[in-house]
Amino acid sequence: MPSRKRSATVRRNTQETQIRLTLVVDGKGSANVKTGIPFLDHMLVSLAKHGLFDLNLSAQGDLHVDIHHTNEDAGIVLGQAFTQALGSKQGIRRFGFFSVPMDEALVRASLDFSGRPSFLVLKNRGVKFSRLETYSFHDATEFLRAFTIQAKANLTVEVVNGEDSHHIIEATFKAVAKALDMATQVDERVKGIPSTKGVL
Repeated sequence: MPSRKRSATVRRNTQETQIRLTLVVDGKGSANVKTGIPFLDHMLVSLAKHGLFDLNLSAQGDLHVDIHHTNEDAGIVLGQAFTQALGSKQGIRRFGFFSVPMDEALVRASLDFSGRPSFLVLKNRGVKFSRLETYSFHDATEFLRAFTIQAKANLTVEVVNGEDSHHIIEATFKAVAKALDMATQVDERVKGIPSTKGVL
């Protein structure tokens, strides 16, 4: 276990959203999430559960307009929380990858806390997206893009197969959760910062 508690509290107040988030990296997978977007709440609870993080997030946004600002800003504060909680990233594994099947869907996530933000989505040509009334794969990618930028990470999501958007999105969040869990773990064999540069 790390010598210090890896946690963070982040607040974001704009004319569009008011968000408060607390994160404990070395948690037990408990979550209390209220964004006003039920499907996003479901995904973030799943992220915490499978990443073994403790997450509390409350958000009030301009949902009378649409979900865009609340969805994106939730990703921003989560990324900022990971950046704060991991600090210098000393001793972490840094890299994480995971493949999650969910019925007909298969999604892979590859993550590097490189300090250089980059987000990429790869979709096989055979992938089809069914319609969801309240949340879409595009919404999920916008959340993850905002998260990745603020977490200063490199994240590639590959949708290998799928037809049901619910399954594809849920497999995506679970794959990212497991990749985050792997990448943030402290490895006793890692001495100092896991980079030949000496800084991440």
